[in-house]
Amino acid sequence: MAEETFSFVVDIDEAGARLDALLAARRPDVSRTAFLRLIKEGLVLVEGSAVKPSHTARPGQEVSVTIPPPEPSDLAPEEIPLDILYEDDDLIVINKQPGIVVHPSPGHDRHTLVNALLHHCRSLSGLAGVERPGIVHRLDKDTSGVMIAAKNDLAHRRLTTQFASRTVKKVYLALAVEDMNGDHGTIELPICRHPVDRKRMHTGVAGGRPAKTEWEVAERFGCATLLSVRIFTGRTHQIRVHLAAMGHPVAGDTLYGSPGSVRILRARNRKEFKVPRQMLHAHFLAFDHPATNEPLSFTAPLPEDMETLLSGLRQTLPAA
Repeated sequence: MAEETFSFVVDIDEAGARLDALLAARRPDVSRTAFLRLIKEGLVLVEGSAVKPSHTARPGQEVSVTIPPPEPSDLAPEEIPLDILYEDDDLIVINKQPGIVVHPSPGHDRHTLVNALLHHCRSLSGLAGVERPGIVHRLDKDTSGVMIAAKNDLAHRRLTTQFASRTVKKVYLALAVEDMNGDHGTIELPICRHPVDRKRMHTGVAGGRPAKTEWEVAERFGCATLLSVRIFTGRTHQIRVHLAAMGHPVAGDTLYGSPGSVRILRARNRKEFKVPRQMLHAHFLAFDHPATNEPLSFTAPLPEDMETLLSGLRQTLPAA
């Protein structure tokens, strides 16, 4: 993609607007954050001079903008199978399989979901940066389920707005260790980075970001409880952290539960079940299409390992 330039004269009804907000309104295919960066880099001129992002527009001022070509990416498309639930010109919805990393990171520079998307889609939104093209939200490596990726910047910006405004409905299935007290509940504990172990998140600390999780029992197995979990915020590891804070970490989640208690489930008939990974699945996602505003909803079937574990646990229950 080549460098792009455009210019315009501020209209009277645009007077008083911040420059970054005005530009985002004029060009909805480019995010306000991107324009903020261009202004700071001196690529947006007002009457021929660089200004601050907070510059207040005045009628008759000429604004010129230079949008440089996107940074080159060394990400290689890879032919990795995708379980596609829906696809059109603006977005793709997939059922992410467990064990695959969403985007490149230290130690995971290949074989990621991004590599697979680049092979399948060829073109993805660049708003999340060259290392995360198309990624609107993410799931942990060992979490499965519904994920959206944006194919263009306008779709990306509108989807991101929906996630930020909490209008996206997200429902997970989580297998929590031990038998839950009660049939439903709400967890509202702030979440922040752990002060010592930077791989972990932490609750109950001043300065944490608000987080809300609702849970409801779907099935009981004695040694574990299958929960339907709805989250209203999107904090890192939110479900895993909140359930662990209740004393019921997700089965298989050794980061927030002790290996002995989360890797082996001991049923009432003394049969033991090994849990290979955290049993967390993004089951349902509902949002508005970024181009048409049509309500969309998708349900992802459980991965084989989680379905097998649940089937085994059901067989240990007393006959009805």
